[in-house]
Amino acid sequence: MQLPALSAVTELFKPITWFPPMWAFTCGVVASGVPMDGRWLLAVVGVALAGPLVCATSQAVNDWYDRHVDAINEPQRPIPSGRIPGHWGLYLAIGWTLVSLAVATALGPWGFGAAALGLLLAWAYSAPPVRLKENGWWGNAACGVSYEGIAWITGAAMMAGGAMPGGESLVLAALYSAATHGIMTLNDFKAVTGDRQMGVRSLPVQLGVDRAAHVACWFMAIPQMIVIVLLISWHRELHAAALVVLLTLQYYMMSRFVAAPVERALWYSGFGVPLFVSGMMVSAFALRGMAGAGA
Repeated sequence: MQLPALSAVTELFKPITWFPPMWAFTCGVVASGVPMDGRWLLAVVGVALAGPLVCATSQAVNDWYDRHVDAINEPQRPIPSGRIPGHWGLYLAIGWTLVSLAVATALGPWGFGAAALGLLLAWAYSAPPVRLKENGWWGNAACGVSYEGIAWITGAAMMAGGAMPGGESLVLAALYSAATHGIMTLNDFKAVTGDRQMGVRSLPVQLGVDRAAHVACWFMAIPQMIVIVLLISWHRELHAAALVVLLTLQYYMMSRFVAAPVERALWYSGFGVPLFVSGMMVSAFALRGMAGAGA
């Protein structure tokens, strides 16, 4: 039996995609307001579970069930190119699912439950008969909840010994999950041709490229506006001001993106999304400051 090369397996797991859930988990850790003393190992394991394990599993599952679409859009990917031969893509997806669950057992009931839910969404997103990604509204929502909301809430809950995070943290996790719906749409512009041929109803396919670009921007912008209002109401004016600056910069980038969505989606992902995730951390520190003030 031909074995896949380690380089091909690494490419299958797409390390560049691990950052969002790892960052969101870290935001939850920060937002909890709990000191890191004696909890560093717990945090490191949680970050690893969010990225190199659960997120990597989702990428393997997606590439296996998208191999026919990738053969049109990205034939150089490990599975359609044959660098991961036979059914090795499926074996790796199943194996990494089991490894992720095994590691999650070390994090207690909350960590295990969050990992199990994230893995369930990963399989539901890509695998039939559910295959949420067949509809961009549902698929992007599942990714937003998994990549941002679950990761943020899990980080906060684990730092608090398994206690449910406060209402403010839950609200911010939900808002940033909603905003991630728009970020996920950015990934769909490069695959419009193959998605149309294979019946994948991404937002650019359903709405057209121009309308989908505007919808993605509104999804990204409106939750951040709400966060700004909330921070002001929580008397975190300096943090709110920082978010205003970050959102203003995003607005100018969005204006350039919507003028040529297909050509500039990758550009916006590279330069606009980092401003978005910076705002997430600013918000997390705002909550940490509130926790410290209330201590």
